[in-house]
Amino acid sequence: MSVEVVTEIANKALYLIIRAALPILLVSLAVGLIISIFQTVTSIQEQTLTFVPKIICVFLAIMIFGKWIITMIVEYMYELWDFSSYIVR
Repeated sequence: MSVEVVTEIANKALYLIIRAALPILLVSLAVGLIISIFQTVTSIQEQTLTFVPKIICVFLAIMIFGKWIITMIVEYMYELWDFSSYIVR
């Protein structure tokens, strides 16, 4: 197995991680930004105010995007499994 093959597998894995995490991170970022704007406007300086809405929205995002994320991961695992005969050599 050459260095190019290993770097290609690693690149695909990192790209998959980014694609899988991006929707959830964007939801968390948007909710945090909205809550921080709300805190600034109302002059509320409570640090724990962001946690509960973020947790709820992240769980909702996992429920919405979970099937898509699992499908991507399973497809990548099938690709690695099919490629394993080349890796073992």
